[in-house]
Amino acid sequence: MQPAIVAEGVSRSFGARKALDKVSFELPDKAFLSIFGPNGAGKTTLLKILATLLPITGKGTAQVCGFDVKHDAEELRRRIGLISHNPLLYRDLSAEENLQFFAELYCISNPEQRISELLEAVELKHRRYDVVRGFSRGMIQRLSIARALLPKPQVLFLDEPYSGLDPHAFDILDSLIENIRSEHTFVMVSHDLDKGLDLASHALILSRGEIVLYDRCDQLDTTAFRQTYRDVVGLGVS
Repeated sequence: MQPAIVAEGVSRSFGARKALDKVSFELPDKAFLSIFGPNGAGKTTLLKILATLLPITGKGTAQVCGFDVKHDAEELRRRIGLISHNPLLYRDLSAEENLQFFAELYCISNPEQRISELLEAVELKHRRYDVVRGFSRGMIQRLSIARALLPKPQVLFLDEPYSGLDPHAFDILDSLIENIRSEHTFVMVSHDLDKGLDLASHALILSRGEIVLYDRCDQLDTTAFRQTYRDVVGLGVS
C-alpha cells in the first residue's frame, strides 16, 4: 500500500534561519502521527509544507496521497483538511453559510445532507443560522472542525487542535477523532505529550529543524521517548 506521506530531504529557510533541515520520513495510510518538539523546532512549518501552505526551500520533496506538494498542490488540496489556530471561517456569515461556501469550493454533491451531519456531529445544529461572530472560542473551533471534515479528506492536519478548547469542546473533538480515525490519516502537532501519545500510532520529535526520533508507537520505549522529549525541550527556543 502506498504511504500517505513521503518526505525526502525537506528543508525550509526563513532568511538566514533554517526552520527545517533535510527532514525525511514515511507515514503509512490511515496512521496517526503526533509531532512533538519545543517552540521553534519546525513543527508547524513541516505541517504547513505538507498542507501546501509553504514551499520547500532547496531540493527536497514531499508527497501526500501520492501527489507532490509543489507540482500537484491544487489536486492535493481536494484531499486534505486543516484545523489550525486560524479557523478559516467568515465571522459575518452563519454556521450554515460558512459550510455552504466551503462545500461549493470542494464541489460536494448533496451538501445539505453533509452539512447537517457535521453540524450535528460538532453539536452546533441548534446554532445553524447564527452568525459566527457571536460564537465562543470553543464553538468556532468546533465549526472549524466541521469545515475541515466537509470533503471527507484522506489526510487531516491538526495544528494544536485542543488548544484553547473548553472541556465540552475537548470531549467533542475526542469523540470525533475516535469515530473517524479509521477513515483518515492524521498528522497532529502537539505540546501535550500525554494526549499526543494517547492518540498516535506514530510519534516524531523535532528539534532545531531536525528529526531527533521517529518510530511506531507500538515499538517505542515510552520511558526513553519521554526522556528524549524532556531533553529536547530543554534545548528548545522559547
